[in-house]
Amino acid sequence: MTTISLDFSQQPARSATADGLVIGVTEGPDGPLPAPGSQDADAALDGTLAATLAALGATGKREEVTRIATAGRLAAPLIVAVGLGPGEEDLETLRRAAGAAVRSLAAGHAASIAISLPCRDEAETEAVALGALLGGYRFDRYRSSANGANLSLTVLTSAPGAEAAVRRAQVLAAAITLVRDLVNTSPSHLYPEVFATQAAEVARAVGIEVEVLDDSALASGGYGGITGVGQGSVHPPRLVRLSYRHPDAAKTVVFAGKGITFDSGGLSLKPPKAMEAMKSDMGGAAAVLAALQAIAALRLPVNVVGYLPLAENMPGGGAQRPSDVITIFGGKTVEVLNTDAEGRLVLADALARSEQDSPDLLVDVATLTGAQVIALGPRISGVMANDDKVLAGVVDAARRGGEQAWPMPLPDELRKGLDSAVADIANVAGERVAGMLIAGLFLREFVPDGVRWAHVDIAGPAFHEGEPYGYTAKGGTGAATRMLVQIAADVADGRL
Repeated sequence: MTTISLDFSQQPARSATADGLVIGVTEGPDGPLPAPGSQDADAALDGTLAATLAALGATGKREEVTRIATAGRLAAPLIVAVGLGPGEEDLETLRRAAGAAVRSLAAGHAASIAISLPCRDEAETEAVALGALLGGYRFDRYRSSANGANLSLTVLTSAPGAEAAVRRAQVLAAAITLVRDLVNTSPSHLYPEVFATQAAEVARAVGIEVEVLDDSALASGGYGGITGVGQGSVHPPRLVRLSYRHPDAAKTVVFAGKGITFDSGGLSLKPPKAMEAMKSDMGGAAAVLAALQAIAALRLPVNVVGYLPLAENMPGGGAQRPSDVITIFGGKTVEVLNTDAEGRLVLADALARSEQDSPDLLVDVATLTGAQVIALGPRISGVMANDDKVLAGVVDAARRGGEQAWPMPLPDELRKGLDSAVADIANVAGERVAGMLIAGLFLREFVPDGVRWAHVDIAGPAFHEGEPYGYTAKGGTGAATRMLVQIAADVADGRL
């Protein structure tokens, strides 16, 4: 895989030694205009940058990439001008611009890239650095021609706090890269036991306590959701509990992430096409693991517990059947009417188990429902909560972390659809309406009394099936990782 290094420098853009120099241009009324950070390069070109770009058909629209040979006028042989769109640049625009430019250069096998986008303060510097790191991401584990290329990135900035900004970007990029790698890994190489082992390795590397329950411990411990979902597979389930503690922490947040390493639907079998991306059904668990890695690296003053309920949902001879009744941790019974509504079953165990952690806030994240994609599309997560302030706070944390999320309701009148004739609750409703919301209502049943809770459905954002854009590659995206880190920071400072 590509190894990416990142540094920053105060040197002028014209003297930056690299295979390519990235600059920004805005979309003006009469054509592209040099953005802050590009003036030095423009001066070295005798002020011809705007005219040259216009002659090449550039407009300055967001993520538009235009290449210009420098003909020896700059130390770098190539300028890559990336569009920032009209008006003032926001942080996400800078992230995507840096990602698009680096992705373009890396595809051309550039080994070193200097980036001179607007970095006027610490926040802009972090945004550019993070976008650049993520834009250079490639997953080539299974390519016979992969050669382990090295990519060196240098952000040109004199902003105060640049060193801290670059450090945070590196921590977040490492976390998101971890999620992307896990999601992109073939399910034949990442089943529950392997995932649990890798999670333990990640945790121990950053000083996080880890506990792994195998299938025997899950069965004897009463984890009926995880056990039931995993019983049809030759790869038995696991539950990983991670615990990060800070000596100055006054509050505890618990994260739980759905970890279905492959979802066939079980006996309620999915159509073949619908299975193709189901290696991504552990994206929530991956995000929780990666968030704890980042939180520990940043030393946030908050206690964080992470639960990764891991199972492979397969239609084997021992698989649970529609109409089976299982007992979730803590004693509540569930009639399983659809074995393809399995994520909520493994999460129910984790949510119920979290009562022993006495959390100040409980957040679960899951690739839970196709209804989320229908409602909000492939890039926006749906957020539900049992507290309006938590709902608003989680959505705001996502925004400030650089992710898109939208608040959704939990209408009490829909709860009746989950009534069961034989158990405490059914795992699906009889009518196929409001599927995302009904899944949230099901999960709410297992939230410990008095605990503030939010549910984040990332079914669409966790896996990108279209062409790359900005800093987002095809495949695993790392969705929810930054959101969870920001939530932990907000709990630490009392904002959430």
